[in-house]
Amino acid sequence: MKKIVYTALAILFVSVCANAVTRSKKNEISKNLDIFNALFKEMQTFYVDTINAEDAIETAIGGMLSKLDPYTEYMPKKKQEEFHELMSGEYGGIGSYIMQRNGDVYISGPQEGTPAAKAGLKPGDKIVTIDNDTVLGMSHDKVSDKLKGQPGSTVRISVCRPFVKDSMLTFDVVREKIQMPSVQYAGVVNGNIGYIYLTSFTEKSPQEVRDALLEFKKNPNVKGVVLDLRNNPGGALESAVKIVSNFVPKGTEVLRTRGKGVLNEQVYKTTSGPIMPDMPLAVLIDQGSASASEITAGALQDLDRAVIIGNRSFGKGLVQTTRQLPYEELLKVTMARYYIPSGRLIQAIDYSHRNPDGSVSRIPDSLTNVFTTAGGRTVRDGGGITPDLEVKYPEMSRITFNIMRDNWAFDYANKFASEHPTIASPDKFEITDSIYEDFKKFIDPEKFNYDKVCETILNQLREAAKIEGYMNDSVEAQFTVLEGMLKHPLEKDLDTHREAISPYLLQEIVERYYYQKGMNIAQLRKDPGFDEAEKILLDPAEYRKILSPKPTK
Repeated sequence: MKKIVYTALAILFVSVCANAVTRSKKNEISKNLDIFNALFKEMQTFYVDTINAEDAIETAIGGMLSKLDPYTEYMPKKKQEEFHELMSGEYGGIGSYIMQRNGDVYISGPQEGTPAAKAGLKPGDKIVTIDNDTVLGMSHDKVSDKLKGQPGSTVRISVCRPFVKDSMLTFDVVREKIQMPSVQYAGVVNGNIGYIYLTSFTEKSPQEVRDALLEFKKNPNVKGVVLDLRNNPGGALESAVKIVSNFVPKGTEVLRTRGKGVLNEQVYKTTSGPIMPDMPLAVLIDQGSASASEITAGALQDLDRAVIIGNRSFGKGLVQTTRQLPYEELLKVTMARYYIPSGRLIQAIDYSHRNPDGSVSRIPDSLTNVFTTAGGRTVRDGGGITPDLEVKYPEMSRITFNIMRDNWAFDYANKFASEHPTIASPDKFEITDSIYEDFKKFIDPEKFNYDKVCETILNQLREAAKIEGYMNDSVEAQFTVLEGMLKHPLEKDLDTHREAISPYLLQEIVERYYYQKGMNIAQLRKDPGFDEAEKILLDPAEYRKILSPKPTK
């Protein structure tokens, strides 16, 4: 019953506010707010059950904002800490990733050098108690809150560790101020390519990128730089501008934002000189690259300063700001669209026009417009950033997907690490025949959850044949033959897909010994995107050709 009340309040609040915004008259806004206030007071006074005011108003606000874009959010005080952590990259805690699995929470990977790593927590540890209180069955978010705390305070964590004799272990971990690095890995790959893997745009990101570039600059063997923005959802707009400034002249326009009204336009230019004005540069993007990632990649593309490689980006051309509300509440609101140097808006979804069912769609390519880069190359708006060179990544087979989804590689890596104190360096370690055979034996066929698509479709076809009256002994015999042909022989499939499975297994094992940095090094050993970038950066003629306008016919 309460759900019905909250929904009714939400609908009324949406219609009231939407009506007020449409008419844009102060007296209409005041009138509708008075109606809402009066209605809520009447509900509080006369409704048969008690109404939770906070929940009801939050539901109503959520209903109103749901009609807008997904980036405009109301943030009560209790939800603001996570937002500030995201923007700053800092929090007080133990420094470990955790994951929910089978109803419980596990350590998925301590960060190198953090209290969790120094104390001895390992991937696969199931968290049983925190400060002597059980957390079994508790949600990921609640466990995370218990692990966080004031730097210098101690938290007692009891875990159940797999593949060891004394499985119950207790650790007293002293929390620290954890700085989540946005540059997950930076280093010289294959002796001549500077590589930076940037996973977010926080306040500290520009300095982290700058530090990496300065190290590359000291190395005379570095012939080009790869900035990897794949799966980077973005973050602070200003950080994107500062990162672009490392590669283009001081005073270069990176973007401009346009809000409501002609006076609400703001231009962002670089304010410092470049570290690497001429070094060949490639930027890796994919469908997970959004917001500040697209500003960085798009500006460098529009300025003909980098070759963009990968797959088309997400397409988020909206800018948010925060507005303080009474009682320390916060509103994150979309206040502008941004336009990169060519003048194009890369927003791929028009949230102001919805389908009859309320859904929104990407802007069709046929409705996008043509723009030109600084050097005269053709680029388009309305659909994210289209790379200069597209990379085709191999599709993940179902068996590979199931191995990763159901944590078979994760669990085997934990077993392997419990039996092998050391391994070779990340650039040399290999999945040998003996390791792969051991992995195959580790997988229990009875517990392996195969996505049996072919078998499902065949069963549906068999039922359809019965309903349609086509089933007889002859047809049933043919179904039986086909069913036998489509059975999944697990061991055979593991052999068939070894080349695809091994890189994931290698990364999991390497991470147990060399943390995130080691996993990134191992991942680059078989990375079509990086391979394409390396090839272009080491071919000056091809690099210049890509960044030059195509001759007109």
